[in-house]
Amino acid sequence: MTAPFDVNDDSVVVIIGTGAGGGTLANELAQKGISVVALEAGGRHLPQDYLNDEWPSFSQLAWTDMRTTSGDWRVAKDFANLPAWIVKAVGGSTVHWAGASLRLQDHEFRAKTHYGEVDGANLLDWPVTLAELEPYYDKAEDKMGVTRTNGIEGLPGNNNFKVLKAGADKMGYKDCHSGRMAINSVERDGRPACRQLGFCFQGCKMGAKWSTAYTEIPKGELTGNLEVRENAHVLMVNHDDTGKVTGVVYQDADGNQIEQKARVVCVAGNSIESPRILLNSASSMFADGLANSSGQVGKNYMRHMTGSVYGVFEKPVNMYRGTTMAGIITDESRHDPSRGFVGGYEMETLSLGVPFMAAFLNPGGWGREFTAAMDMYENMAGMWLVGEDMPQESNGVTLSDAKDQFGMPVANVHFDDHPNDIAMRNHAYKQGMALYDSVGATQTYPTPPYPSTHNMGTLRMSTDASDGVVNGFGQSHDIANLFVSDGSQFTTGGAENPTLTIVSLAIRQADYIAQQMTEKSI
Repeated sequence: MTAPFDVNDDSVVVIIGTGAGGGTLANELAQKGISVVALEAGGRHLPQDYLNDEWPSFSQLAWTDMRTTSGDWRVAKDFANLPAWIVKAVGGSTVHWAGASLRLQDHEFRAKTHYGEVDGANLLDWPVTLAELEPYYDKAEDKMGVTRTNGIEGLPGNNNFKVLKAGADKMGYKDCHSGRMAINSVERDGRPACRQLGFCFQGCKMGAKWSTAYTEIPKGELTGNLEVRENAHVLMVNHDDTGKVTGVVYQDADGNQIEQKARVVCVAGNSIESPRILLNSASSMFADGLANSSGQVGKNYMRHMTGSVYGVFEKPVNMYRGTTMAGIITDESRHDPSRGFVGGYEMETLSLGVPFMAAFLNPGGWGREFTAAMDMYENMAGMWLVGEDMPQESNGVTLSDAKDQFGMPVANVHFDDHPNDIAMRNHAYKQGMALYDSVGATQTYPTPPYPSTHNMGTLRMSTDASDGVVNGFGQSHDIANLFVSDGSQFTTGGAENPTLTIVSLAIRQADYIAQQMTEKSI
């Protein structure tokens, strides 16, 4: 076995983060014979460690380091220090994610072309087209075992899905099924089929759900070309006098500050931590942070238009039994400005356990209506609404005056809803409530957005270096051997859950990095 690598070995690729982007990229490069050091801020938890109990699981997995918030979004009021619900562990948020794996649509890659000028929105077409990404979508779906692709059966529908499907039929929706999910419906890739245990957000106890924690990372480690350093919290990226990045400084579990030298650095710490690291890496040469000649580092933060609707019925639904995201309606994901907004949204089943339901149903709420809703928990069906939000230059990540446990400025996440986001959410609430009413709901509850799980856009791709931070391969416009490998590189958000696209881009990026290294371009 080649790993572990010496901290002064400047031939390695250093990847910051081990989630959908970083974990996939690490394995892809390792399989090509490239030496990789992956730095993960959290520890390693595997299926036998996961806790099917919401609060203990949250404490085990969630990124709870200090952050601050600003803007008019409800999250800044209700969860001021928790703008995002993501994971700090090997595997990143692929431990926590629901598994929904949907391709972005052609019009979403070319939002500016299709939507035109939207007042207050900083729209841009991606430098990558759907046609260019399709071969990598194919590879990602096969790698992840996405149901309803490659001849893989769909998952069975639980009661929550059956209510959704009945309502979809009544509403005249045509595209409703139990989802394209990266959750095994049959034994595959050495992992068992889903046992419908529920509580998928707490980590899959069966390992049926694809997660880099127990798919990509172990496969990469088996090659001898990948070393994962756990509890390695990255502080900054260093560079030389030519502006080329040369290494990554991190603090280990014992409090030691260590610099790992690097030939190439790939930042994949999620759309909040990735720009924060580049901003915290400011120097006399890069006074505004690394890769920031455009001034776009941290800008154009997107978190999807979200909200939820719950319906109460006369008889028990027990929505928590079975796959958390057990089904989807895609009819509203089209671009149809006649509805009063550009872009579209998905309607996806969702269930929360009692503790999280109490926290999220109406944060801070109490009283008769709230307790009456909680009393009817077993009779509830639930859906999550997820749609394309507008990139706005004023939405983004900046450095706060507050400092973290390592003495570094923490991220401040600023977000104001765009009028298009609000119009879309109101339409989605109306449709969701109508769906449940159509099948006999006695009460419906639209609920405000939760802390973000889909974080995108803060280091976006652009054709022109003045419009963004990276090119179509996630390579910094300013620094050739610095890459972005997570959802930060999204130019626009689309309506679809982002993980499949992040994985597809990582596979494509691995091919590009390997070629560039062979050609000695980086």
